Amino acid sequence: MSTLNFLDQAPRFLFFTGKGGVGKTSVACATAIQLADSGHRVLLVSTDPASNVGQVFGITIGNHITAIPAAPGLAALEIDPQAAAQAYRDRIVGPVRGLLPEAIVKGIEEQLSGACTTEIAAFDEFTALLTGSTLTSSYDHIVFDTAPTGHTIRLLQLPGAWTGFLEEGKGDASCLGPLAGLEKQQEQYKAAVDALSDATRTRLILVARAQQTTLREVARTHEELAAIGFQNQYLLINAILPVSEISNDSLAEAIHTRERTALNSIPEVLRTLPRDEVLLKPFNLAGLDALRKLLVDAPVQEPIAADAVIAFEKPGLSILVNEIAKEGHGLVILMGKGGVGKTTLAAAVAVNLAQRGLLVHLTTSDPAAHLSETLDGSLDNLTVSRIDPHAETERYRQHVLETKGAKLDQQGRALLEEDLRSPCTEEIAVFQAFSRIIREAGRKFVVMDTAPTGHTLLLLDATGAYHREVTRQLDSRAHYLTPMMQLQDAKQTKVLIVTLAEAIPVLEAANLQNDLRRAGIEPWAWVINNSIAATQVESPLLRQRAGNELREIDAVARQHAHRYAVVPLLREEPVGVDRLLELAGSH
Repeated sequence: MSTLNFLDQAPRFLFFTGKGGVGKTSVACATAIQLADSGHRVLLVSTDPASNVGQVFGITIGNHITAIPAAPGLAALEIDPQAAAQAYRDRIVGPVRGLLPEAIVKGIEEQLSGACTTEIAAFDEFTALLTGSTLTSSYDHIVFDTAPTGHTIRLLQLPGAWTGFLEEGKGDASCLGPLAGLEKQQEQYKAAVDALSDATRTRLILVARAQQTTLREVARTHEELAAIGFQNQYLLINAILPVSEISNDSLAEAIHTRERTALNSIPEVLRTLPRDEVLLKPFNLAGLDALRKLLVDAPVQEPIAADAVIAFEKPGLSILVNEIAKEGHGLVILMGKGGVGKTTLAAAVAVNLAQRGLLVHLTTSDPAAHLSETLDGSLDNLTVSRIDPHAETERYRQHVLETKGAKLDQQGRALLEEDLRSPCTEEIAVFQAFSRIIREAGRKFVVMDTAPTGHTLLLLDATGAYHREVTRQLDSRAHYLTPMMQLQDAKQTKVLIVTLAEAIPVLEAANLQNDLRRAGIEPWAWVINNSIAATQVESPLLRQRAGNELREIDAVARQHAHRYAVVPLLREEPVGVDRLLELAGSH
């Protein structure tokens, strides 16, 4: 077994980062086991909200360091980000509860409910692990599943003036708010950030799949982290289909061709990084035996049961489109994490509605405009528009800086500028652009890709002084409240949550659904995309993978969705009208 680049002379701290579903948790666990098997003392730290590290090792771990008896030298710790965030919220909100009006308290709680708070609270928990804690001094390596984002690290580098900045009404409630109680931690955070940027101590492994969209997202993550000093980065392409699987299987051959095309056109900024490729395995990555096989070079041959793929109910996308079409007009929003294919499915829904003679406006904020170019003018009744997130965000930032920022001193302006670089800012700016288009849904179909999260919608819909602070001087109340009310109206709006038939994407989709429900928006349907189980395959490995999907599809059908559709993994990329029509064809 040859040594993987990212494991060669591994430093003390190893961070794995990547989008949901790319396999970073499995790779982190496999790395920790391999290091421990080599005779090192290793601590595995998981910040996954639904960590299954304990299940993998067959013991209860939780928020304390626990030895793994089956892997001598290995211990694990599960930081629960949600519990950490709740404890953090309680520390901040507790002192003002009963002193401030309930509406203001609820506003503060919502301000602290977003992803930034969760990530900062989790970082607060494992900072000690980076800064010479006596608890961890005996470990040769500490392996972290999920690294903090570049935005969070930049926030932690800001001067300790957040609390006063917010109390004086100068700040905005996107991401600075969660930092209000952290001033006393400045020295510890500085030490932690220094450790992160020290190449002799820390290595970051960017985990991706061999997909063009995923690789573009990883390139953005790489640049963002490199810009703040996190230079020691490696690239790991996970779950590549072995060449041995492509004979006598046209789908497997098509997957192999797509993956090679993606890798051959990898973004330029990633080409110089040390790179590893890990092959797709037929088995679920649970248990020490399975994880020990993950990082080996050769494909692992597992016995495949003849009935590995069994018949199951797989309603097609056409069933959902038929029901949507009955209304004659309305707003259809596709939501989901990056890499699940929501842009393609939005285009498929739009094309199939237009094909029926219905007027449709497809709007997307996807930076890759190839669908727009393919569809523009190519089908009657269909209008396509693309919102440029960068341009909209920059226009919005300039407006805020010229109005609210004009009255601030140099430090205050620096804090405001950092706040305006938060993910929430882009969502709010893009939502403003979307809101102009939403009004058309009263007379035609508007199909929207890449919608704002439930947390951002709640920020936009907050009330009172908090509302005025959050909205950062949007044009007028009516301008954004009317679209918000429309999103909450199930008669006017249908939200489709897009996911894959894999455990982590389904979990993230369920969390998104809960987030939307807090904002008063009830998802209408789920779409399980790129399903192997919904197609015919001969490859033994793909047949096993198809069998593994059934549990996740069953969970969507029984636990999460009011209605759902399963879209098969296609041999050809679904680009162009004909293939998009096929995507929503009857099954």
